[in-house]
Amino acid sequence: MELASRHPASMLAIVRRYEAAGFRAWPAAAVHYDGTWVVRLTAGHPAKRLNSVNPLDPGDTQHIAERIGRASRRFDAYGLARHLDNEGWSTFDESLVMRLPLADAQLAPAMDQIPLKDISRFLGASLKVSGSDPSLRPGLSEIIGAIQPEVGLFALEEGADPLAVLICVHDGDLAGLFEVATDKSARNKGHGRNLILSALKWARLRGAREAWLQVEAGNAPALALYRSLGFEEVYRYHYRRPPGA
Repeated sequence: MELASRHPASMLAIVRRYEAAGFRAWPAAAVHYDGTWVVRLTAGHPAKRLNSVNPLDPGDTQHIAERIGRASRRFDAYGLARHLDNEGWSTFDESLVMRLPLADAQLAPAMDQIPLKDISRFLGASLKVSGSDPSLRPGLSEIIGAIQPEVGLFALEEGADPLAVLICVHDGDLAGLFEVATDKSARNKGHGRNLILSALKWARLRGAREAWLQVEAGNAPALALYRSLGFEEVYRYHYRRPPGA
């Protein structure tokens, strides 16, 4: 279950914009609605964002207990914090949504790189670099295949060995970065930075004006990299689970 931090009304339009872009860029296998709550389910992949309830209206908090019972999934919300606190739900895995105006990005020196067309090759590289269970391959393949905006699959390789990977989703004036990872043996050598800059250069050439991404608050190396590239925090969200879970 996922819960966005509270924000003033002036921030809601910005939050909704990035959340909507995230839904399009990282689509769930099934989507259902309970009022303005969006229930996202993906049996083939355990990502919390793909198995969550996401209220789109912070004022839609009627019958919370019953709706949580119906959803019976991890969920994302704006107006449920007090109810969940009273019910003893604990918080975990805080994440940041960050943005970078591409006009401010230093992309001129970035390598011009053509995204991979071979999804199978990218999947193999991504699973190896991230150290993920190979059983996730079908689910990840399904997610990538369902993305509606333009997708760039980027991999930096040395011979047959993948060093770094990421997915860049170009959606109008936005460029979202997903599945950013560098192989443990190749970290602290600039591979992740170089690949990000190449992907953003690719997206800017296609009309993107702003890059965005999500990163766990506890991932200090990633946060340091993104901040050094000029990314700034827009808002935060965290996950919640019931007592004993």
